Amino acid sequence: MRAKRAASRRGGWKTRLFHSFCRLGVWTHDRTGVQESDSMPRRCSFKLELDYPQPLAGVDEAGCAPLAGPVVAGACILDRDRFPRGIDDSKNLPIEKREALYAKLVKCSAWAVGIASVEEIDQLNIYWARMLAMSRAVEALGLEPAWVLVDGNACPKWQRPSKAIVDGDAKCRSIAAASIIAKVTRDRIMADHARDYPGYGWERNRGYGTPEHWRALHVLGPTPLHRRSFPKVRAAIDGDRQPELVFEEIPAAESFAPHTPAVESIQIVETQHIVEQSHSDA
Repeated sequence: MRAKRAASRRGGWKTRLFHSFCRLGVWTHDRTGVQESDSMPRRCSFKLELDYPQPLAGVDEAGCAPLAGPVVAGACILDRDRFPRGIDDSKNLPIEKREALYAKLVKCSAWAVGIASVEEIDQLNIYWARMLAMSRAVEALGLEPAWVLVDGNACPKWQRPSKAIVDGDAKCRSIAAASIIAKVTRDRIMADHARDYPGYGWERNRGYGTPEHWRALHVLGPTPLHRRSFPKVRAAIDGDRQPELVFEEIPAAESFAPHTPAVESIQIVETQHIVEQSHSDA
């Protein structure tokens, strides 16, 4: 009982474990509360970018998974002394925050977008269309970056120093900035297309396969912006297609002409039977 009271006064095993982490340098604490130590990697910072020369461009895309619309890539070169706070992976940001950061990024950074159309997606496949959009984004910057960091596990086939970083939009601030530019640009494109093709909910789902979008695809049919190379889109289109009936026109002179019913002819073959009788001896 005394041991339990002593442990309680000391804060229990959780408190002792916490102080152990503090001594190891994993966590620090002050009067305001608990904070992460500088030794722990922070998400979405310049830390992974410091080993590469400047100007450094981050590149990311938006719109690989949707059923409709283009794929859009963004390229962004940040000024490390002057950039908006709160940059993060665009998927983790609410739309208001994302729009606000976009408005600041286009004023204080070098940026560009590249687009691969639906026709190019269907012709090349989405993987190579994505690479094409990223190449176009970097080329549209107007200056050649000393290094390019790309979100994902592969870089486009270009003749420039670059490196692919898996989940780079959640680790590297420049890639995260590019993801915001790409996402906002594509969202606005799909909102414009929603006015041309109402009923699919693109102003809300941005072309992704939501239940609303699938229902509209079955009821209204495909638009020129739907990616017919996607198996599920192709299956939805083919599944709603009725079998085509083919009618053959019969000339009037033949349609009412009397026809003798066809009867199979029966051929009777006469068979001669010879019976041999035995003769008794006389």
